[in-house]
Amino acid sequence: MSKKKFPSDMVANNMLPVYPTHPGAILKEEIEYRGISQRQLAKNMGIAYSALNEILNERRPLTEKTALLFEAALNVNAEPLLRLQMRYNMQVVQKDRSFMERLAQVRKVAAIL
Repeated sequence: MSKKKFPSDMVANNMLPVYPTHPGAILKEEIEYRGISQRQLAKNMGIAYSALNEILNERRPLTEKTALLFEAALNVNAEPLLRLQMRYNMQVVQKDRSFMERLAQVRKVAAIL
């Protein structure tokens, strides 16, 4: 019995979600579940409300410092949040057609060398 070959992007472990998950979405759900106001959390963390709101609404990336502040304030591990941010960043870049075309050109040049 022969095994079927599937394109690598169709294998479940290699598939990318249609919409990448920003860590702010996870954090927003967490603080809503706990009934914590964004203003109070921002005050507790010592950051501007606008900065917190932008992270929670996926308009600003989570940095190492803010991840550690969330860890201290909410007792959530910072490292998985940062990995989620990295995966989010990579997926956004991989959907950027002009960058991916540039990347393909660099690969062609590198193959010649």
